[in-house]
Amino acid sequence: MKVSGYAARSSSEPLAPFSFERRTPRANDVSIDILYCGVCHSDLHHARNDWGSTLYPCVPGHEIVGRVSAVGSDVRRFNIGDSVAVGCMVDSCQVCDQCHQGNEQYCRQGNTMTYGGRDRVDGSQTFGGYAKHIVVREEFVLQVPKNLDLARVAPLVCAGITAYSPLREWGIGPGSRVAVIGMGGLGHMGIKLAVGLGAHVTVISRSRDKESDALELGADAFLVSGDDKSMVKKRSSFDFILDTVPVKHDVNIYTPLLDIDATLVMVGQLGPLSEPSTLPMIFGRRRIAGSLIGGIEQTQELLDFCGRMNILPETEAICMEDINTAYERMEASDVRYRFVVDMGVFS
Repeated sequence: MKVSGYAARSSSEPLAPFSFERRTPRANDVSIDILYCGVCHSDLHHARNDWGSTLYPCVPGHEIVGRVSAVGSDVRRFNIGDSVAVGCMVDSCQVCDQCHQGNEQYCRQGNTMTYGGRDRVDGSQTFGGYAKHIVVREEFVLQVPKNLDLARVAPLVCAGITAYSPLREWGIGPGSRVAVIGMGGLGHMGIKLAVGLGAHVTVISRSRDKESDALELGADAFLVSGDDKSMVKKRSSFDFILDTVPVKHDVNIYTPLLDIDATLVMVGQLGPLSEPSTLPMIFGRRRIAGSLIGGIEQTQELLDFCGRMNILPETEAICMEDINTAYERMEASDVRYRFVVDMGVFS
């Protein structure tokens, strides 16, 4: 099937219209007309080959919301017309211990990424959601709760699950003392989800510029990392810290804020950090850990939770033709808090 989309053809070229072939649907496939696609910072990194692994041409997009247009003969969970979502993965081996535990993101053979990967059956390159249509195996398609606004759902299946998975894995709930570092696309979802889970939430930022926004998102308190007296006062105050900062930074100012046996989880920066000191970890039995999205079952759990709690990301709608401007604005942190491409205005 010939599909229209937008692609980067090299690391130095802007994204431009691109026509390509989607693979022929198989018996266990769901065909989806894409309605909305979120714009993730990872899209920009891949388009520009910042991580050195991009396959060109690259059609980004792994925050996909659409409507089922056809199903294969073996598909049982979806019907034509269903509102569905697709996240960062479209396949995995399905047989390793991690896949059996619902951790397809940690598949021992490597999961198949929604874009920039290789199809496990025919070896073809995967292309993402900056397009009008996609074909995905049934096990990696998600049901969208009927009460959620489809125009705002897309970032849940990347930014949302990236924040939700560690909150769930570390048992965050009523009474938990949670801090969120950073308040971008990931951070603002961390705030909303931690509040939804019943935690007392503090936002940590470099200045007070975002304090009113943090409180509007549901945070209970705000802590300025540059205020030494306040930081000392808050030592040993948190059970869990979600670090969403997407660049190299110094974690040593945050680890003393953890209580004994508490954990700081990295979900933003992919790459080096400033050299961490072991002193706060040894003397407080504190931990620094990392987390990568979530499995399919947990992502469905997230969507259902957001449906019950009416939790949605804060988004700005754009048309596909404005994607390069959106990338420039993302680099300048000029978005509150996530761009979503409306495919209905993509000619």
